Amino acid sequence: MLRAGSSRRSPSSIFIVMAANPKPRSAPNDRELRLWRVGRALTLAFAAAVLVSGGVFLSLVVLLDFQEIDKTAKLDAKTLFDLVKLSFGVVAGAGALVALVVAYRRQRVDEAGAHREATRLHTERFSQAVDKLGSDSPAVRLGGVHSLAGLADDAPDNSLRQTCIDVLCAYLRLPFSPDPGDLPDPLPDGTSPSEERRDAHQDKKDRHHAFREVRHTILRLIGDHYRIPEGTRRSWQGCNLDLTGVTIDGNMDFTGAAFSAGSVDFTGATFSGGEVDFTGATFSGGEVSFRRATLSGRLSFTGATFSGGEVSFRRATLSGSMLSVATATFSGGKVSFAEVAFSGGAVSFDLAEFSGGTVEFGGAMFSGSAVHFGGSMFCGSNVNLNSAVFSAGSVDFTGAMFSGGEVYFSGFATFSGGTVPFRNAVFSGGEVFFVGATFSGSEVSFVGATFSGGEVSFDRASGPAPDGLLAAASTSAPATVTLPSTWLPVP
Repeated sequence: MLRAGSSRRSPSSIFIVMAANPKPRSAPNDRELRLWRVGRALTLAFAAAVLVSGGVFLSLVVLLDFQEIDKTAKLDAKTLFDLVKLSFGVVAGAGALVALVVAYRRQRVDEAGAHREATRLHTERFSQAVDKLGSDSPAVRLGGVHSLAGLADDAPDNSLRQTCIDVLCAYLRLPFSPDPGDLPDPLPDGTSPSEERRDAHQDKKDRHHAFREVRHTILRLIGDHYRIPEGTRRSWQGCNLDLTGVTIDGNMDFTGAAFSAGSVDFTGATFSGGEVDFTGATFSGGEVSFRRATLSGRLSFTGATFSGGEVSFRRATLSGSMLSVATATFSGGKVSFAEVAFSGGAVSFDLAEFSGGTVEFGGAMFSGSAVHFGGSMFCGSNVNLNSAVFSAGSVDFTGAMFSGGEVYFSGFATFSGGTVPFRNAVFSGGEVFFVGATFSGSEVSFVGATFSGGEVSFDRASGPAPDGLLAAASTSAPATVTLPSTWLPVP
């Protein structure tokens, strides 16, 4: 049974309140009946017609070089007939102008009436769908979910579509009862549960799974509509998804979706199961936020393209998740992993290409995860790992290529545990800074690394020199490798 705080409102009352108190939105069709009076419209239209006709007449006079009119010419029958035809033409033109203005007003009034009727029908269907969502029956709630999704598809304008989506997201944000699990046997008092108690507990489990299916259906419908190309009737791309604080324990499929506007907000969400899949998605605008989220399921950005907008994982916790950003392309925009706690699971940036934009890891804590940048290409982005802490786990740059852009391990970056291998990495351009970093316990290795261009600086770094660095740096040409004096061999 759903509960909302201590007020113990029923789901029906919750959604009725939401439907009765929607967020204030601008109505793009409010101005459709703001028409001038017929007299004013006709006067202005007739005046405009006279001005245009006069302008055309004067232009012809100038172009045909009529200098003067023969005042002695007599008015013959042909000229009189031409004047009569001209008079009838003026009258017919004025009549046509009146008909045009009246038809225009009628069209506008009809369009406004049609919009009002569509809005009225939408509101009636919306109220019925909201009532279904508040039902005590899981099957009825499922019907309400599909009704709202269909209403969003058929909404007369984007404002009403967004309202339907907001209600579906609000349902996901409502608290829900946890899985009751299995009934213990024996009970804590040492007795076996009665048959009635077993049946009651089984009913409770079935009810939980039924309401869980309602939530999973909403997640599936959101993903389905986001994969539809923007601009088509059923596409929800560009709309806002407010999923702050929700628990995602099912699958969401954003495969191939395009994020060019709007916001998708998972701030504070918990990903405890299932998979959220952004494989092949394009991020060219808008904002997608996983700030302060807890990731313990699977999240995939494999092959995604980040060319604009912002994707933020700031202060998220990856405690047992599988996060894949392999083969992704970072060519613009901003992707932030600042202050993220990588404390378990695995994160893959294998074969990713950092050719533009900003990728932020400042203040991140690598304390247990396996993070892989194997074969990644750093050729133009600004990748910031300033003040990051490497205290456990593995952050692997084996075979990475640094050929452009800037990569920072500077400031208070600390290598105090775990392994950070740069084995066989190639430094052929760009700038890589370990300025002021502390090497005190991590296994940092540059065995087999190649320095053939660009600049790599360990200026003011402290602690022992990373394994294999001096041997690799001694063969550098024409790269510039700056080392602390304490690391240089004694002559």
